[in-house]
Amino acid sequence: MNILIINAGSSSIKFQLMDVDSEETKIKGLVQRINQDNPEISWKIRKEKSKKKINIEDHRGGLKEVLDLLVDKENGVLESYDQIDAVGHRYVHGGEKFQDSTLIKDELMKDFEKLNHLAPLHNPNNLAGVRAIKELIPEVPNVAVFDTSFHSKLPPKAYVYPLPYELYEEKGIRRYGFHGTSHHYVSMEAADMINKPYEEAKIITCHMGNGISFSAIDGGHSVDTSLGFSTVCGIPMGTRSGDFDVGLVTHLIKSEGYSVDEVHEMIYKKSGLLGVSGISNDARDVEKAAWEEGNERAQLALDILHYKAKKYIGSYIAAMNGLDALVFTAGIGENGWESREAICKDMEYLGIKLDKEKNRVRGKKADVSKKNSPVRILAIPTNEELMIAKETKRVVNNL
Repeated sequence: MNILIINAGSSSIKFQLMDVDSEETKIKGLVQRINQDNPEISWKIRKEKSKKKINIEDHRGGLKEVLDLLVDKENGVLESYDQIDAVGHRYVHGGEKFQDSTLIKDELMKDFEKLNHLAPLHNPNNLAGVRAIKELIPEVPNVAVFDTSFHSKLPPKAYVYPLPYELYEEKGIRRYGFHGTSHHYVSMEAADMINKPYEEAKIITCHMGNGISFSAIDGGHSVDTSLGFSTVCGIPMGTRSGDFDVGLVTHLIKSEGYSVDEVHEMIYKKSGLLGVSGISNDARDVEKAAWEEGNERAQLALDILHYKAKKYIGSYIAAMNGLDALVFTAGIGENGWESREAICKDMEYLGIKLDKEKNRVRGKKADVSKKNSPVRILAIPTNEELMIAKETKRVVNNL
């Protein structure tokens, strides 16, 4: 079954065509600089990379280039569009209405529009991708796979904020969680690696890239997660603050003279690793400054990140009354063995015993725990595209 996977951003479109049955990627690529100068499309077939300049103005033009590439006589991988069985769209926010991957019917498009305010930087672009595909290949079913849907079974005690209850009832203000496709994929992989039924496993997944979120997964369901209504809470990230005293927001506005926009810019774009280190939002740059140059603020930024991560892991073990596997994924989680070691340090009391030698791997699936560790510590590269393809197949097969 050939699934075309689309991830439409503000100025780019990631795409991948996958035979979901064999899990073979036939082609993957990126359309860049939509609505900007010198747009281009780049792609990879097996190990061969290619790219070319294109003339487009919007997402429709970009996706037309993608579809033309798929059936191109010289570079394509399909004979016709008829060989595309379904299109799976990465969709960031499903709100409370869409709590599972969903077939995108025409009558639901207005409901999708109503979600735009929940993720204004992402959902409108996701919707633009859906509209373009439905126009270009109208006979092919489209499925939305939401980042939030994996967290849809959070218990009320985890998703209701201790604010006036009408904010939840009337405005939908609650914890939603994100990176759900990644958490879902790596937690299933983890259960397989530890040879335990997914429905019986207690797993903590640590998605650590420029954006970071941790999830507690009990019996195959997310029961708590560190990101909430927004993507700024939880563990400190590249430029985002993570948790801090919310009273500081009103203090900065009322007593220090900051505007609402300035505070918003500060906590989303000027905090986290960048804010503390003053060097970069990229963990690799901060690590170099700390470990090779002895920069104390860079080291402090890393110490805060690792400390907050450790606290979330401990709290989730308490919430689930146990833990079978601790999983690290995404850029830092998959590649940063130093961060894995720092986070797991001094957690033996909780059954987390890291093997320092086995841990020195980057970008590979690996069990990095000691043989006698009650908790298996795993590094698992995420594969959100495969999860989107599997979810798309599941929805289409249930039509």
